[in-house]
Amino acid sequence: MHDHAALIQRFYEGFCRRDWSAMGACYHREVHFTDPVFDLHGADAGMMWRMLCTNGRDLRLEYTGIQADDRQGSAHWEANYTFSATGRKVLNIIDASFEFRDGLIVRHVDRFDFWAWSRQALGAPGWALGWSSLLQNKIKAKAAGSLAQFKAKNPA
Repeated sequence: MHDHAALIQRFYEGFCRRDWSAMGACYHREVHFTDPVFDLHGADAGMMWRMLCTNGRDLRLEYTGIQADDRQGSAHWEANYTFSATGRKVLNIIDASFEFRDGLIVRHVDRFDFWAWSRQALGAPGWALGWSSLLQNKIKAKAAGSLAQFKAKNPA
């Protein structure tokens, strides 16, 4: 197994244990993380995982397809959890890509179908508006606010 593939595996093993510290140890200090909800740099990326691991009480995770070489890598993962804002069950199907620097993850991009996620997480509003930038921007703003509140309560 390539060292970077082992790094990705350590990241997801940490996630399965909800060990945000182990996850953060896989990130370069200049990491850039993006997904349809977040666009985070540096310590904020690790703080997001800390928030998700801490608050995701029934989170179950499965990962497969880890591949990596000297420059880039990828994985597929699926998260089962209850979306806390609505109490609705979600199965989020995600494809991740990674770039590396100094033996650590410096770029992490998670891709998932926001509309599929919003239909599960939000029900009818997600079905009706999940495709729209209006709802996407509202979810992004709420997530950013939640992360800011979590950071305030849990200093690094």
